[in-house]
Amino acid sequence: MTHRWLSSVLLAPLLIGAGPVTAAGLAVDLEVPRLRVAEYHAPYVAFWIEREDHTVAAPLGLWYDDQEKWLKDLRQWWRRTGRGQSAPYDGLTGATRSPGTHRADFTGLPALTTLPAGDYQLVVEAAREVGGREVVRLPFHWPVQQADTVTVTGSQELGDVTLTLTP
Repeated sequence: MTHRWLSSVLLAPLLIGAGPVTAAGLAVDLEVPRLRVAEYHAPYVAFWIEREDHTVAAPLGLWYDDQEKWLKDLRQWWRRTGRGQSAPYDGLTGATRSPGTHRADFTGLPALTTLPAGDYQLVVEAAREVGGREVVRLPFHWPVQQADTVTVTGSQELGDVTLTLTP
């Protein structure tokens, strides 16, 4: 009986200080600009994490419609990770997005829980049928030690792209 009480007294401070276990957060706010063109199609968008040597560390997400034939227009995504996958694609998938600002929250994806510590780039690639193509890169360090945001602005197919990291 004394042994149980002693164990409880010794372990209580450790358990109280531990708090809940939470996953580090990684979310992207992405602006799809309104373009004045004769034939507008919403862009396909791919998200992935690259190592410093530009190899893929983790596929994160893909926005596309049922026309998979256009996925090859996401050239970097297709060459680096897309052609080696099949539907359903790794990460979070969803439909294309209309002009405006949209959020993709990748917090809790299994790919992030196994990502080794290091310096990375979040890569966002957008391509439109009868339109252009654009790639932006947002550098970050993993695991996240403190809240941080990184923003880049695209020049054609993407507006502001903001990476939000939370510990």
